[in-house]
Amino acid sequence: MAASSSQVLSLESALVTSERGGRTWPEGDPEAGASGGSLPNDSVVRGQVRHAAARREHRWLRVVALVTTAVLALGVSGAAALVVKSLANVDQVDTEELVAPEESRPPVATPDPEDPLAGLPVNLVLIGSDDRSGVNESIGGAEAGMRSDTTMLLHVSADRSRVELVSVPRDLMIPIPACTVTGGGTTKASSSAMFNSAFSRGWDAGGDLASAATCTQMTVEQISGVRTDGFLVVDFAGFQTMVDALDGVPICIPEDMNDDDSNLHLTAGNHVLSGAEALALARARHGLSDGSDTYRMGRQQALLAALTKSVLSKNVLTDLPSLIRFLDAATSSLTISGGVDLKGLAFSLRSVRADAVTFLTIPSGPQPSNPARVVLSDEAADVWARLAADEPVVPEAPADPPTPDSATVPPVDGATTTPSPEAPVDPLADRLPGEAITSADAQETC
Repeated sequence: MAASSSQVLSLESALVTSERGGRTWPEGDPEAGASGGSLPNDSVVRGQVRHAAARREHRWLRVVALVTTAVLALGVSGAAALVVKSLANVDQVDTEELVAPEESRPPVATPDPEDPLAGLPVNLVLIGSDDRSGVNESIGGAEAGMRSDTTMLLHVSADRSRVELVSVPRDLMIPIPACTVTGGGTTKASSSAMFNSAFSRGWDAGGDLASAATCTQMTVEQISGVRTDGFLVVDFAGFQTMVDALDGVPICIPEDMNDDDSNLHLTAGNHVLSGAEALALARARHGLSDGSDTYRMGRQQALLAALTKSVLSKNVLTDLPSLIRFLDAATSSLTISGGVDLKGLAFSLRSVRADAVTFLTIPSGPQPSNPARVVLSDEAADVWARLAADEPVVPEAPADPPTPDSATVPPVDGATTTPSPEAPVDPLADRLPGEAITSADAQETC
């Protein structure tokens, strides 16, 4: 069901205003730097860590940002009236009867009765759904059933200083719990199955999105030991329309890419991807590198970093037609569980810096019996533990030791120095598994 009017209207309290030339702005500077990104070469990408960043901090209403990060990791906001109007598009589903019994779930912190989010970490399961019905049929091709294409565990720290999104490979082999579905039935548990089968099992047994997404949510809790507060789901059409609302996303394609299944055909070089092209790039898997989901997630994360940078750096906030199109696209294809308080989450994230948003793929490796599937590696336990303990998933690296200032070194008699031009470097191209990258580092051109 749609979010209630009282819930939507109360979002106005999350906006801080200041006079800017006769307009009312949420707190923060609406101006920003150049946009764009660089896609890593699949031959070297392992795609484990990303940071979403922008050249300047925007203290905008972040709820749409984190929602679309599910498939898309965005940061955006808008004038109060537009946000209130757009959030009325969101579907909210009741999952109280579908979640696992309280005694079988990870513990939850005691909330503040006046502000359930104050001083507490927030964990949400973000799902990009692969629905081939309705308008999505023309995008992904007709196919029965419902699948999850992308899943991330979103963690917001209790002090609201950082946001972390941990991607879970859909080919990850894990135990799948028995899930309660709409109507009171249950799905069968499996000792080992692909992660994304949890979503389709819930859909097949319950026949609705609430059953499918809740089964994925319960599966994430079981493998991570992290208590979650709900889920958010966005579909193909929503992502494609969001990109088009921004007039495309600039990105560097390091090599020719062709995948007939996703209708991806891009030559190496600089591109401004349309919504259809960006979606094809996010979905492409066959004929690229080894065809694994690990490489696909690497491309997705580079795309999301570029998209985040584009949203935060363009004057979307001052271009009302673009802002309306973007907010309508972001919310019209969104479904949330009943336990998600968009108003509270938006308000609590009003001061989160864009460069404090981290993307991480849960560590995994090939399954010995089937290299086309992956299993959790030993390092995954540490990531889950850090999330559960509300600690940064990527510890800060120690500072480099100071080096002598070349200006204090006297030159050799008669010698002159000529600064050598720096060669352009794509910091995303040679990244290693687990290495942190921010979208600010992404190259706008090749």
